[in-house]
Amino acid sequence: MTDKIRVGVVGFGYWGPNLARNFDRLPDAELAYACDLDAGNLDKARAQFPNTTVTESFDELLADTSLDAIVVATSVPTHYRLGKAVLEAGKHAFVEKPLALKAAEAEDLVRTAADNRRLLMVGHLLEYHPGVRKVKELLEAGELGKTFYIYANRLNLGKVRADENALWSLGPHDISVINYLTGEDPEEVSARGECYLQDGVEDVVFGYIKYPSGMIGHLHVSWLDPHKSRKITVVGSDKMVVFDDMETDRKVTVYEKGATTTRAKFEDYGEFVTLRFGDIHIPKISSEEPLKIECQHFVQCIREGKQPLSDGRDGLNVVRVLDAMERSLRNGGQPVKTADLAGEAG
Repeated sequence: MTDKIRVGVVGFGYWGPNLARNFDRLPDAELAYACDLDAGNLDKARAQFPNTTVTESFDELLADTSLDAIVVATSVPTHYRLGKAVLEAGKHAFVEKPLALKAAEAEDLVRTAADNRRLLMVGHLLEYHPGVRKVKELLEAGELGKTFYIYANRLNLGKVRADENALWSLGPHDISVINYLTGEDPEEVSARGECYLQDGVEDVVFGYIKYPSGMIGHLHVSWLDPHKSRKITVVGSDKMVVFDDMETDRKVTVYEKGATTTRAKFEDYGEFVTLRFGDIHIPKISSEEPLKIECQHFVQCIREGKQPLSDGRDGLNVVRVLDAMERSLRNGGQPVKTADLAGEAG
């Protein structure tokens, strides 16, 4: 294939312009459309992308048979409806996170993509971050020994939302990374949170994810915190590693620390835990923009007919965790098995 992949971006509010900028700059892609319902957003699109067709008609994109793919960067409640329309129109779909608001809706999108033989990719940006990929590389190489658990903090003072809680606003980032690093489908989750600023809207949430191997993930998300933190820690038996997205030159830090349990020669003495403290290593991480990597990956997958890293199944697993955590929040932190969400009517 020598022709450029023609892409349309729907939703030119907060994140859409960043996606459009990257697709516009890719040598093997063409930003064919910019679509939004807001006149002000359309004016900005015209100024920024003078060679792109700017329209308020989503149907215009669906009807264009020369358009290869559509990026859905609209508000979360519209992701399912618009994503389904894109796939049913025979076009490849890139849907921003989260893929949908319900596990059943995400499952339907995965089925629709398969039925129409089109790619479905979800914008789990951190899976394309060179720092996160380095952590994954260390895990796959066995550098950390046995992985015990992973925990993530995503904290800030603002941006407070009224239409979604801190879990749905901040959680998709870290849930997608924890799933990616473990390489497992989540089995059971629970969550507790509190509403301090608005009734029915949790400002802080603590979530727990259990995986089939026994590994656990924990996340703390809040927009009511004195610290701005975007940090993920992986604790292993031999080493521990921290990905800190707030750092400029120290995105990943490897600590040669660990604990080993050994049985004494004579059983009466039981077991001993030996702690190890070693060097700190800071690997070199590429400074390439993760969003550029993500957009290029989408175009490459279309060209080569390959499934994206953050494909529909990946997006479904994240929505299953979010959906289950939301149910747990409403039931005082009761655990919810993700399998119980399968096959529900959307």
